Amino acid sequence: MMEHLSDKESRLLLVRGLRDELRKNLLGPYFITNPSEFSFSDHDPDEKEILGLNKDEGQKLLAMSIQRLSGLQELLYANSSKSLLIVLQAMDAGGKDGTIKHVMSGINPQGVSVVSFKQPSKNELARSFLWRVNLHLPAKGRIGIFNRSHYEDVLISRVHPEMLKKERVLMTEPDEAFWNGRYEDICNFEKHLVRSDTVVLKFFLHISKKEQKKRFLQRLEDDTKLWKFSLADMQERQYWDSYQTAYEEMIIKTSTSFAPWVVVPADRKWFARLVVIESIIQALLAMNLSPPTPAPEVIASLKKIREDLLHED
Repeated sequence: MMEHLSDKESRLLLVRGLRDELRKNLLGPYFITNPSEFSFSDHDPDEKEILGLNKDEGQKLLAMSIQRLSGLQELLYANSSKSLLIVLQAMDAGGKDGTIKHVMSGINPQGVSVVSFKQPSKNELARSFLWRVNLHLPAKGRIGIFNRSHYEDVLISRVHPEMLKKERVLMTEPDEAFWNGRYEDICNFEKHLVRSDTVVLKFFLHISKKEQKKRFLQRLEDDTKLWKFSLADMQERQYWDSYQTAYEEMIIKTSTSFAPWVVVPADRKWFARLVVIESIIQALLAMNLSPPTPAPEVIASLKKIREDLLHED
């Protein structure tokens, strides 16, 4: 699309125009606004380049978006009237860690917290499945990122219902009423957050089984990445179809107007990161935040301080 442009300034203007156009197109393909009709069969993990973007152009666009996000995050922090909760879910090797690293690379760490939810502890299992996430919700003015989340309790537990015995919630096979109750609890929990001025943005990084295999092999063939591979990853791969079913139902039952799921084509990492960051930017822009205005007496004091500094020897 832009191969024949050599002038850097013209190219930059075109990329900026593409960025505006890309954001307009994000709501349509990836935000699940009609969950009752959702199906993975309509969502290709290897989405073709939107608007003709190639990897090089996408990465340039990502760098620009990181700068834009940095400014918006600073405004959120200064305003301290709202917060943003970002939920990241994916199959193993789906790219959650890399997305956090690249998308948040230009953010002031004082205004962001990242929590990775592992297997629940004995203390956590003795309480409601939503209890542990409550402890890590972002305060106003901050961005909170959940690397895995409360949704694990309708994913792993759905594929391996025997794990529910550890929660001491039932001793028999769970029925649809049980799972619908959990979906309802999650939706009510997120509605409460939104009413409390926390914007909830949920991303499912959607990779293909073929791409997962490729990423597993890359880890196994690189000594510096062996630490990322777990035997459990390979064991869970055997349940691929069951997880796809669980994810699909989860999205159908919990994608709401106030906390929608964004199903991100994630076979190409650069494209997934671009979709995520532009979605976050869109959410922050929708807050309509403005810099806080000091009280008149504070402004008067600041003017005096400025004058004192200007006339200081």
